[in-house]
Amino acid sequence: MPKRLSQAQVDHYHDHGYVSPIPVLDPADVVRLRAELEQHEADAGKPLDFPEKSKAYLLYGWSDEVVHHPAVLDAVEDVIGPDILVYHQTTWIKEPGTPNYVLWHQDGKYFFLEPHLHITAWVALTDVTVENGCVHVLPGSHKWGDFDHVDDTGPHNMIKRGQGIPDLFDNEVGVPIELKAGEMSLHHTDLVHCSHGNSGSDRRIGIGTSYIPASVIQTGEPKRTALPVRGKPQPGVFEEEKRLVNEVSDEAKAAHAYSVGLFRQLQDVGAAIREQAAE
Repeated sequence: MPKRLSQAQVDHYHDHGYVSPIPVLDPADVVRLRAELEQHEADAGKPLDFPEKSKAYLLYGWSDEVVHHPAVLDAVEDVIGPDILVYHQTTWIKEPGTPNYVLWHQDGKYFFLEPHLHITAWVALTDVTVENGCVHVLPGSHKWGDFDHVDDTGPHNMIKRGQGIPDLFDNEVGVPIELKAGEMSLHHTDLVHCSHGNSGSDRRIGIGTSYIPASVIQTGEPKRTALPVRGKPQPGVFEEEKRLVNEVSDEAKAAHAYSVGLFRQLQDVGAAIREQAAE
């Protein structure tokens, strides 16, 4: 029996590549976690951005709490099994009245993992609507194969490398995944999805955590890091991250810089490979 999801929800995920909404955070926790995030921004004197928005669970307690939240992990376990690692995470913040976007893309194209079993748990810390730039998905597209991507380094593209699928889905609207604050969606690594600008009056804040079953292996070099969060990892596949102890400490900053640096190195290698193939 599933722990958090119904069997119908598990089936929907496998059939359509996503499932939502899934309640995971209490209203009081949503308020507190957003306040903690924004207090760190106030302390830094700027909105959360790269590199801190990547793998923020290695730096900040609010992010560490989300990736280890039992309700989140129970839902993830219902889909990928009991031995779970965090491979990556991005904090997605769209400021009100900004055109920041994400092109149609597949996560699996730039994660360099095999087999493609990674799942993204997208937890909303604000209400997420069409108006403020929610994720749109193409149901069933996780079964359509692996699409070629190009790099779009436009200033409003929220993906650091700017990867997107060229032309093929430009006229598609997809299904909007609207969430209330405290709700979560799950989507498959090969699901084609995108998001548009925020024309609303409040920030749109979501935490997208990439979970993988311990059976997944990495491809390419350098070897990356991952954080075991439930069950047992597969020895030697990933360099093991350690759970945050003291947020924003020198130790935490060093661990974060190291892990994000390895992830970025592989992104740069991937970009060079595609550039050579295009020549």
